[in-house]
Amino acid sequence: MSRVCELTGKGPATGNNVSHANNKTRRRFLPNLNDVTLMSEVLGRTVKLRISAAALRTVDHRGGLDGFMEKAKDDELSARALKIKKEIGKARTEAAA
Repeated sequence: MSRVCELTGKGPATGNNVSHANNKTRRRFLPNLNDVTLMSEVLGRTVKLRISAAALRTVDHRGGLDGFMEKAKDDELSARALKIKKEIGKARTEAAA
């Protein structure tokens, strides 16, 4: 399982551990990923995703999964999230018609 957020594309970053003697060794900064179940009001079902804590706060800020997906860029989303975004868009157009 890769350490990449499915909604934002946030992944591991690299940097240095710096000791008191100023010795530098390479290290990785891993994103804070959580397995969450989000409710899509348009689809009427839940969706399980592995997202970062920052993405979860953004989802809440934008009014849920549907609001987040409306503004999300396609190149940042994973394949699963992109499929969900297209399902939400299709359901919205059918509901409006």
